[in-house]
Amino acid sequence: MGSCGTFSLSLKKRDIISAALPLQDHWLPMSNLDLLLPPLDVGVFFCYKNSFPLDVSMNIIKKSLAETLVTFYPLAGEIVHNSLGEPELLCNNRGVDFIHAYADMELKNIDFYHPDESLEGKLVPAKKQGVFTVQVTELSCGGLIIGCTFDHRVADAYSINLFLTAWAELAQSKPISNPPSFRRSMLTPRHPPLMNTFYNTLYLPLSSLPPPRSFLPTNPLISRIYYVEAKDISHLQTKSSFDGAPKRSKLVSFAAFLWKIMAECEDGLKTCKMGVVVDGRERLGKMSFDKLSLSNSMPSSMKNYFGNVLSIPYGEANASALKEMPLGLVAEKVNEFVCPAVTEEHFRGLIDWVELTRPEPSVAKVYAKKDENDGEAIVVSSGQRFPVGGIDFGWGKPHFGSYHFPWGGQTGYVMPMPSTRKNGDWIVYMHLLEKHLDLVETKGRNVFKPLSPEYLNL
Repeated sequence: MGSCGTFSLSLKKRDIISAALPLQDHWLPMSNLDLLLPPLDVGVFFCYKNSFPLDVSMNIIKKSLAETLVTFYPLAGEIVHNSLGEPELLCNNRGVDFIHAYADMELKNIDFYHPDESLEGKLVPAKKQGVFTVQVTELSCGGLIIGCTFDHRVADAYSINLFLTAWAELAQSKPISNPPSFRRSMLTPRHPPLMNTFYNTLYLPLSSLPPPRSFLPTNPLISRIYYVEAKDISHLQTKSSFDGAPKRSKLVSFAAFLWKIMAECEDGLKTCKMGVVVDGRERLGKMSFDKLSLSNSMPSSMKNYFGNVLSIPYGEANASALKEMPLGLVAEKVNEFVCPAVTEEHFRGLIDWVELTRPEPSVAKVYAKKDENDGEAIVVSSGQRFPVGGIDFGWGKPHFGSYHFPWGGQTGYVMPMPSTRKNGDWIVYMHLLEKHLDLVETKGRNVFKPLSPEYLNL
């Protein structure tokens, strides 16, 4: 692997880890909500200060991974395309690419604040084949970093959290507390499906986008990792409520603050877009069996559903107007476009809309920049369920963990996650244009602090 920024990384061994028990090959269709995802890979990593002897740690990791893949078998498969050109999962137990590497670096000296240099394709592996790739990197200090990369078309962050938690449980010889459900019938369209043109404002066919590189791209996006103290999150939430308005959620308040920052560097005549990722599990999980036309053996809750259950509503506003608005009014605008998406009907309608537009692939409109004059956009996801403190393979909890998603498009991506300190602080992964990051570190410097070894107590 060679030189890697300020430290060298060497490959020790490559393996393929298959499920511990034989599995019969079968097809698993993508749900309509999976089909809204383009081919994108997402990374996640966990850092351990000290572990068992290396050979013991590696045996535990590999053995428990093979055991976990028995239950989470789609991750050991591969994606193929059917006659209509749509992706499907071939669950053939191809296995997971497993990389064992060594980094000539101590954990305390790794620059997590600049993840593009320290993590990308290095400590978080690039996925070349299959659905899921794992890399375990031993450090000169005796610590370990476990990095994983997965195909977003197969799973969202919530689903991978289920897998990671189960993997850690089996490593400690515990039963899986939340076994996954792959029942696509939970997300079947209605009969007949109902067309609602509202979804044309949120999604658009890929064929309507210009060919790649048909216009000059903006500067590439850059990744950074910050921490935000609990008191600053609470302050933003307080400022987002005004004149007796309902108390806004922390995520809505946070997105509003970012939207205002973003507007500061845009021409006053231009618009800025802000999107918020909404998980539909809680909404669809409230449906009755009658509505789904399922047998009584089907669980009524989707809390264990493995796949994508996401929608990305967004708002667009004039940059000059956003600059002048108090934070409370901006939060109200965020709330206005998020609220319609946090309902059962929103997700039912989206599933129907995809059914009626298949096999034409579609993409979230906020991710699609049609030309160089299109306004800049940022999408805020929510990683508050990120189980960083629970990914204990037997030698202790991680000292740090984060998602890593430098997805390669022109829309910024931000994911706040809980800190391992468990004190209400957030760890915030950002993948933004340089001009937006500059404002984060000037206009937002009292809120966003660069992640440091001192904060992580490394």
